[in-house]
Amino acid sequence: MIYLILDFLKNRFGVKIPAVFSYYSTGIILAAVTALLISIFLGPWFITKLYELKIGQSIRTDECPLLGKLHHNKKDTPTMGGVLILFSLLVSMFLWMDLTNVFTLILFITTVVLGCLGGYDDYLKLKYKNTKGLSARKKLLVQFSLSGLIALYLLSPTVTNAVTSGEWFKPPVIKEQLREPSDTTRTALSTLISPAEASEVKSAKQLTLAEYASRIYVPFFKDPLLIFSSAFAIIPALFIMFVITGCSNAVNLTDGLDGLAAGCLIMVASCLAFFAFVSNHFDLARYLNIMYVEGSGEIAIYLSAFIGACIGFLWYNGHPAQVFMGDTGSLALGGVLGVSAVLLKRELILGLVGGIFLVEALSVVLQVASYRYRNKKRIFLCAPLHHHFEFKGWPETKVVVRFWIVGLMLAIIGVASLKFQ
Repeated sequence: MIYLILDFLKNRFGVKIPAVFSYYSTGIILAAVTALLISIFLGPWFITKLYELKIGQSIRTDECPLLGKLHHNKKDTPTMGGVLILFSLLVSMFLWMDLTNVFTLILFITTVVLGCLGGYDDYLKLKYKNTKGLSARKKLLVQFSLSGLIALYLLSPTVTNAVTSGEWFKPPVIKEQLREPSDTTRTALSTLISPAEASEVKSAKQLTLAEYASRIYVPFFKDPLLIFSSAFAIIPALFIMFVITGCSNAVNLTDGLDGLAAGCLIMVASCLAFFAFVSNHFDLARYLNIMYVEGSGEIAIYLSAFIGACIGFLWYNGHPAQVFMGDTGSLALGGVLGVSAVLLKRELILGLVGGIFLVEALSVVLQVASYRYRNKKRIFLCAPLHHHFEFKGWPETKVVVRFWIVGLMLAIIGVASLKFQ
């Protein structure tokens, strides 16, 4: 919104706008600071309102009685704190992002849809005073529907063109970096066009959005692992749906201890924001052997606001927590990470840097499968994994800090993968 106003003032009244506002790095800083300040300063008022409305957390005691004993002091702590995170995030988005960019639209829809889904789930838990909430089938239906629409937009040129409206929501220009041409080739081309143009022609190949979305990249490797033709578009579509839905639910499962999910979200978002920033810079993208994605700086701005909002929330969510994010926050924030990874074609990087989320989700899958198919035998003392360590006698703060350390190490490895590919 700010940039639309500045453009209007410049074009209509000839107002001279400082060049600093045209840089993505400026937007990244301002978005993070805005979201951080909103979440920090609105936090006390918001928590007080939650107490007044008696929006308290329910503790899982039916299948894990010991968990009720360990977390008895958390009962009735306000939940639905994700509303504060999402509000801070969306205000920052409207202020500092390009509202005409299609990435802005996709991230906005993802945040609102999954935020409403999580909010309804939290509402049902509060209404019936239990931890069940919305059924898993209904949750998955909404998540798969949203991710399916995103996959359809990315893979179907018809849908891509239908979304575009003039200068609004145009598909991004995507260029694949090629190896530098030989001197002989460069000299031959320069006889027909300028040397600069010859270098540009041979250094990048433009891809359609569908070609871009049909690729799967592996960390530490420049070339894609798989490239699917349009005849097999269903495979990348299912992959996209799996990544977005899986990440949304994995973050939701991780949100069980004070500050655990928020801290891990900050690290993963920081890594993806860095990828988004360098992908938006043609020379940096060429140097790092990655694809240039026009407008991916908007994803970096959104993830920076995401980080700022989570840091502000962590101020109140750190042990002992004054508020929990609930499904309102965890489902939406996990979905935003999944969508960002899909838009940047960094799905497997997300699996690496978000290893904590992945392991937490796998621990639940393995526990359920073992209980069902091994005559009610359990692998872990309690799932998700963070509760297993609590049952082993680790203090809650030790579990959280050690998970953070592992998350930070994975994020560093993820960023390092750029240099080694």
